[in-house]
Amino acid sequence: MKLQFQKDILPHLIGVLFFYLIVVLYFSPMVFDGKIIFQGDILQWEGSAKEILDHRAETGKQLLWTNSMFGGMPAYFISMELPGDITNLLISILTLGLPHPINGLFFGMVGMYILLLTFRVRPIFSIAGAIAFSFNTYNLLSLEAGHNAKIWAVCLIPLILAGIHLAFERKHLLGAALLALGLVLQLKFNHLQITYYSLIISVIYVAVRLIFSWKKEGFASLAKALGFLVIGALLAVGGNLTRLATALEYSPYSTRGNATLESSSSGLDKDYAFGWSNGIMESLTLIVPDFYGGGSNTPLSKDSASEKALRAQGLDPAQINGFIKGAPTYWGDQPFTGGPIYGSVILVFLAILGIWAAPKESLISFGTIIILSLMLSWGKNLAWFNYALFDILPGYNKFRAVSMALGMTLFAIPVLGMIALERLSQTRELKPLLISGGIVAGLTLILAVASGAFFRFEGAADANFPDWLITALKADRKAMLSASAWKSFAFVALSMGLIYFYLKGKIPELILGAGLIALITIDVWTINRRYLNGESFQGNPSRQYFAETPAEKEIAKDSDYFRVLSLTEGLTQGARTSYRFQSLGGYHGAKLRRYQDLVDNQLQFEIQDFVQKAQEGNFDWNGIGVINMLNTKYLMAGSEANSVFENPEANGAAWIPQEVVPVTSNQEEIDLLGEIDTKAQATLNTEEYGSINAGTGRIALNEHLPNQLNYSAEMTQGGLAVFSEIHYPKGWKARIDGQEAEILRVNYLLRGLEIPEGNHEIVFTFEPSSYYSTKTPTVIFQYLILIALLGGLYSTFRKSHVQS
Repeated sequence: MKLQFQKDILPHLIGVLFFYLIVVLYFSPMVFDGKIIFQGDILQWEGSAKEILDHRAETGKQLLWTNSMFGGMPAYFISMELPGDITNLLISILTLGLPHPINGLFFGMVGMYILLLTFRVRPIFSIAGAIAFSFNTYNLLSLEAGHNAKIWAVCLIPLILAGIHLAFERKHLLGAALLALGLVLQLKFNHLQITYYSLIISVIYVAVRLIFSWKKEGFASLAKALGFLVIGALLAVGGNLTRLATALEYSPYSTRGNATLESSSSGLDKDYAFGWSNGIMESLTLIVPDFYGGGSNTPLSKDSASEKALRAQGLDPAQINGFIKGAPTYWGDQPFTGGPIYGSVILVFLAILGIWAAPKESLISFGTIIILSLMLSWGKNLAWFNYALFDILPGYNKFRAVSMALGMTLFAIPVLGMIALERLSQTRELKPLLISGGIVAGLTLILAVASGAFFRFEGAADANFPDWLITALKADRKAMLSASAWKSFAFVALSMGLIYFYLKGKIPELILGAGLIALITIDVWTINRRYLNGESFQGNPSRQYFAETPAEKEIAKDSDYFRVLSLTEGLTQGARTSYRFQSLGGYHGAKLRRYQDLVDNQLQFEIQDFVQKAQEGNFDWNGIGVINMLNTKYLMAGSEANSVFENPEANGAAWIPQEVVPVTSNQEEIDLLGEIDTKAQATLNTEEYGSINAGTGRIALNEHLPNQLNYSAEMTQGGLAVFSEIHYPKGWKARIDGQEAEILRVNYLLRGLEIPEGNHEIVFTFEPSSYYSTKTPTVIFQYLILIALLGGLYSTFRKSHVQS
């Protein structure tokens, strides 16, 4: 087949160039000035990953265990790079060198463009749909928060479905290869909740496709397509074998896995998992973005009702400005939100058009995805449905923040909308346009002029304010909804007018397409600029955030082996301390379950009691036995040097207890931790390990590396030794004088060894087979995906040439 440049190449080049330009222009401070988006979660990740990144820079090797956070945990769940891994190179090539993480938005547009082309949507419509998908507020708000892996995972969904669709369109090899490419990259970013949602999307699409095509195509054709897709999925799994093997190994011991305390349940707690549930009415932000007042902290104009009310009360101008720069205008159901979920009202209008204009198969597939994803996002606000799925669906109870399901909604809406527009442009029927346009425009018009008749505009934050300010806030919320609804009405009316004149033959396809692209771009651009704008970019936020304080300089003078407890950061809310020290706290969504149990049942109460006594002048170092057993030598109560307190009762790196206290359950053991003297006593579950005697002697740490610890012991009587290291049963090996010894779990989560009488050298090493046995196969599978992709492209073009 001879390619015609103007017809077969130029439209796609224009599309890719436009995608590139819109990313470059929106993020110009990042591209041209080298600035960085201030991302809170990424700063916490930098703190948690510092030891890993430093080790990689110094040695070129992957660190497998880090002691910088939560006393110690596997490092490959914070940052992992495999030798020979080609996925980073592929991403750099496919995103034309754009910087991370904004390259994900570009890739998302390209992926959605490809998907819509596979559904035979013309290029100019596909460009419009791709922009709406990538530049929805869900992605931009996630970017501002630092949820980079989530953005990438969402933006890979179109490529995954494009591969599945092509396989059913008898482009088997190319389809399998695209599926493999999309899935291998999605798994690389390790956001399993989005991958789970991708699976739901794929299952719905495949099920509907099988139902519609069973009689027409026959079993053999469908089975062949499914076979190729299975191979593609297996290649993707193989290309992430190390990540998946280590994850499967770790999951049962994490907060997402099995319960350890007999009174607890496995997986996440429902209240925690459904904490961020979208309100049912909050789904209307898809049509009117300011329906619920925008974000939790929204700037108001100087002539707003709140500003006038504050001024009337005689408040200081600085106080007034401070309030209106971040007013609590949000009045929805979530604890707080960065902004509304919105992907252009034009696409919602087109998706509703699909009820009458789209092919039935597409309507059922993507309509089901839209409805189901909305229901999932409602979480506890649709408890009968979502609590049942939480208990029934395999693996679903491992995830939290169910409002994340809106990523599926904002994927399916532009797909259905553009398929509907393509079909309408072929049939030229006016009735579906008038009905769908009338519905959406009518709804926005009602909200613009009569919202006060339906809503009270009361928010949870109002309880903190006087009545006169609440009245003003309600007026501002109503005004915001009305103004936003008028804007949505205008966009629907303009896009409806363009389509109408096109169907009537008054304007050509180019004007329709360009007009829709312009309207959609203006719509999402202006909304996003409220939340991610020039003020979001900084020269180097991490340099300022991690600048060494006098307190940290004071602690850094000590070169010994110890841990630090920050009293200002919170045990699970920050990783700033982890940037320089081995910390009791940290920031991670899947910490070890036993450590979380320790926080919930012992540590938080010890800290509270200690601080209360310290404020009264009583530093009760002996009363914090659990903190002491974690070798916590320093407590930080602030940033100044005089806010550092040295703990004289820290247990040290290892010790020989005088008594072994037998326990028979995890609950009994964790309860006892608050009662025993952790220097002289140690608990041991005799149901698991049998009886072990206490010994006498001394033990010392000689050398410490993250993956290896060397000790020397002088035992006058053989018995139990306790090590101030977190017990993790997968990968850690202990050798006494070169002979492997069983690592015991003592004091609920520390390591222990039974050491015979005499002098001994003890070595702990972290050697997880899940990592070492899968490294090479992972890279091999990645190259197989690349070969399959090149083969699929060649095969497709060759078949087209033969058919031509």
